[in-house]
Amino acid sequence: MNFSIRQERPSDYEITEDVIRQAFLDEDMSNQKEHFLVQRIRQSSAFLPELSLVAVDSEDKIIGHILLSKITIEDGEKSIDSLALAPVSVLPACQNKGVGSQLIQEVLQKAADIGQQSVIVLGHAAYYPKFGFRQARRWNIFAPFEVPSEIFMALELVPDALQNVQGTVRYSEAFDS
Repeated sequence: MNFSIRQERPSDYEITEDVIRQAFLDEDMSNQKEHFLVQRIRQSSAFLPELSLVAVDSEDKIIGHILLSKITIEDGEKSIDSLALAPVSVLPACQNKGVGSQLIQEVLQKAADIGQQSVIVLGHAAYYPKFGFRQARRWNIFAPFEVPSEIFMALELVPDALQNVQGTVRYSEAFDS
């Protein structure tokens, strides 16, 4: 499949949200409100426009989207900055063609390029490890809610970035609704 990846623009927002809605329409583990989450993240201080990317086909039609946003890992008075990968979305007709994988690889590289240290994801246990994600409990990092440990994962963008980090992830207020 022929596609390219670029930074999302404000003029893309409505189309991107439709792509997100379609991507999660038949997902069992979805509440079908991921597009609202993206809206809230964009309006929050957690939003990093350079880490909101879209995949576009040869006709410049948006077929996928990914977003990393600011979070912290907190342990008592100690707070470490990190990023949350949520969500990654690909139109159903374009799934299983490498679009999601390329979006993930590109956004992780961009995050590393701007000096980010780590990324947290709540996602499929068989999918994200191929990008280097490992169970977050390996570093004594935990979700702020009950979740199976095999689907709550972390990735070091810089070697040993999480070596002396532990605690509970605190998502931005955008995740509260």
